[in-house]
Amino acid sequence: MTIIERTGETEDVEKIIGLVTKHQVAQIIVGLPLSLKGDVGEQAEKVHIFVDHLVRHTDVPVELRDERMTTVSARRLLQETRTKKVKKKEPDDAFAAALILQGYLDETR
Repeated sequence: MTIIERTGETEDVEKIIGLVTKHQVAQIIVGLPLSLKGDVGEQAEKVHIFVDHLVRHTDVPVELRDERMTTVSARRLLQETRTKKVKKKEPDDAFAAALILQGYLDETR
């Protein structure tokens, strides 16, 4: 798993395109942070703008996925599975992304 630290829109798109090329990715899944009511807020608008930039630089299809509650679900799952011996805390966002992707894969099978 690769976590890309945000640096700037152009640099971030270049990093994603590099990973897409390296791993021969056929589909890009992007989490869309809708409000709990399902509305498009400020963060979701930022994601739309970023995805528009990304789409202009790749032929790989990009799909937006509702990511409501995935971070909460990831934190619960981590709390249930972590042992006291585990010293390193895994990033919640990485697990939330894995849940978004797993949901996509489950629905498309």
